[in-house]
Formats: sequence, C-alpha cells, structure tokens
Amino acid sequence: MLSNKRIQELELVMEFEKVEQCFKEVSSWIENVGRKRLKDTVNLDDSLEMLLQAQKHFKEFDLVASEHCRRGQEALKKMNQWEDFSFVDVHSYRVKLQTYEDQLEEFCTQLDETRHRVCETVRLYEFFDKVRQGICCTEEGVKS
Repeated sequence: MLSNKRIQELELVMEFEKVEQCFKEVSSWIENVGRKRLKDTVNLDDSLEMLLQAQKHFKEFDLVASEHCRRGQEALKKMNQWEDFSFVDVHSYRVKLQTYEDQLEEFCTQLDETRHRVCETVRLYEFFDKVRQGICCTEEGVKS
C-alpha cells in the first residue's frame, strides 16, 4: 500500500510539472502582455471612429487572451484529481496551483469586464452619434 501511495504521488508530481510548465507560460503572458494591454484599454478615445478602431484592436487581443485563459483552465481541470488525494506531500503543489488559479481567475475576470465595458462604450457612442445626427438634420430642416 505504501508503495502504491508513493507511485501515485510520483505520478501526480510528474503531472503537476507538465501543468506547471503550461501555467508558467500562461502566467508569463498574463504578466508581460495581458495586464499591460488591459491597462491600455482603460482610457478609450473620445470619437466614435477612434473608439471603433480601439474595439477592433481589443477584439484581436481578446482572441489571444481568451486562448490563454482557456489553456490555463484546461490545465486546472487536469489537476482536479488532486482533490481525491490527501497526501501531506502534495500540499506545496496545491499552494502553487492555488496561486496560479487565483491569477488566472483574476485576469479572466478583468478581461470579461473590459470586453463588456468596451462593447457598452461603443454602443453608447453609436447612440449619441445617431442623436447628434438627428439633431443636425432637425436643425437643418428648421432653417429651410
């Protein structure tokens, strides 16, 4: 039984090393690219044209960021099997895994919030642009 327990621990450690490599790649991308790009979308431009351009760039970034989030979430699912084991030896791995999970969850939440904010801002600017055009047409009609 002790031998089986050790074999299971070793298998989990080997699996964790694979997952950890994936998380290191995702984590590095989040820290070096993802967070900076999200900060760039904090101040959206004042014109509808510039905002639409910013939305287009954000959508391109969003595709890449979503792929990194997906990869990280898939890696987490692989490690769900750890919940079935109560080995004391795997505690340090669980702590690392929780750190990665927290970072991924925070970034994915920020990405979702930014996606929603950009979309809503574009909709608002489009609405105001239509209102402005309607006012201009009404003013021209009154002058005629």
